[in-house]
Amino acid sequence: MTLPVAIIGAGPYGLSTAAHLRARAVATRVFGSPMVSWREHMPAGMLLKSTPVASNIDAPQPGHTLLDFCRDVGERRYESDWDTIPVETFSRYGLWFQRRLVPELEQVRVVSVDRRGGGFELKLDSGEQFAARAVVVATGLSGLARVPRALAAAVPDGPSASGAISHSSQHRDLSRFAGREVLVVGAGQSALESAVLLAEAGASVRVLARRRGAVRFGAAPDEQPALKPDSPFGRAWSLYAFSSYADGFRLLPPRTRGYLVRRVLGPLGAWWLRERFVGRVRVTEGKHIVGAKVVDGRPVLTLAEADGADAGELSADHVIAATGYHVDLGAMDFLGHGLRTRIAVAAGGPRLGAGYRASVPGLFFTGLPAAASYGPVMRFVCGTEYASPRLAKAVAALA
Repeated sequence: MTLPVAIIGAGPYGLSTAAHLRARAVATRVFGSPMVSWREHMPAGMLLKSTPVASNIDAPQPGHTLLDFCRDVGERRYESDWDTIPVETFSRYGLWFQRRLVPELEQVRVVSVDRRGGGFELKLDSGEQFAARAVVVATGLSGLARVPRALAAAVPDGPSASGAISHSSQHRDLSRFAGREVLVVGAGQSALESAVLLAEAGASVRVLARRRGAVRFGAAPDEQPALKPDSPFGRAWSLYAFSSYADGFRLLPPRTRGYLVRRVLGPLGAWWLRERFVGRVRVTEGKHIVGAKVVDGRPVLTLAEADGADAGELSADHVIAATGYHVDLGAMDFLGHGLRTRIAVAAGGPRLGAGYRASVPGLFFTGLPAAASYGPVMRFVCGTEYASPRLAKAVAALA
């Protein structure tokens, strides 16, 4: 009997990988709640930063793009670079993709994965245990939310939506902050869009950014440089290289890869957000948090200038850390301790070889955890086009 391949995660990368393996007739079991991060951990009313052409979940056969979904269910079609896609539409697209291409999805949680002989042993929260010949980790953002250390120290029980300090991933409905003062920490799309949605819901909002000039917005489609190659992220030679030749990225030195993952496609608001932001959201830039405390239920932040000089305090009714995600194998607690210690790490993530292989034979990573090896394109949905067929080919070769 041929042991199955186990895919952990049912977001865009997990579903896309499963579809490609299914097309290759590879026995596969897929676990997770479909599109859970998109449905439960992103605020209502959010719009995708990516254009329609960069928002497709890759499939091994035609007929499964975002536009195909819109045509099939009779929703508004998103085709132009000027179109902005609601997160609710994208979530429905992901569920439609799953029903059509990964109908065997098992909505149970993988509790543990351990190495056993030449394969793996998995335990599910249903109580089932089974063996797999290979494991693909496609858990996306789950468990990887990053909160600055100074903020986290102020809430010993951890950030929470109902407490004084939270992470942006903990909010689905921002309307609950109407009439309250909210401080948003960060300068990326998540921070700027959360600030706008809060202001539009009736909150008094301030964005706190560590660097001066950090609050910026991208160029509109008609402002893109015409003489540079196109990519899912805009016209630029570097963006074209990162999205089209991601295998070359993993051959760069680890420090170079780490720098590029942090800086390329880094914090930048979408072009369509500027008009909704300016004049509605206050901004404090060039100051970083050196301490935090909660006084009578209100968070109070102690700030410093870039040179370390005292910059006073800021307080609010609530602080939202829209400070992104950090790949940490320790946070993937379903991976057994013995297995985790055998996974080679470089540039902030698992060190992956060709075909998205980890250093442990039969173990693969895709999506955000693969960004340290394959570049910043792995942080975006369009990266499924590059990753999924290559990963599926590598997994199929194990048969």
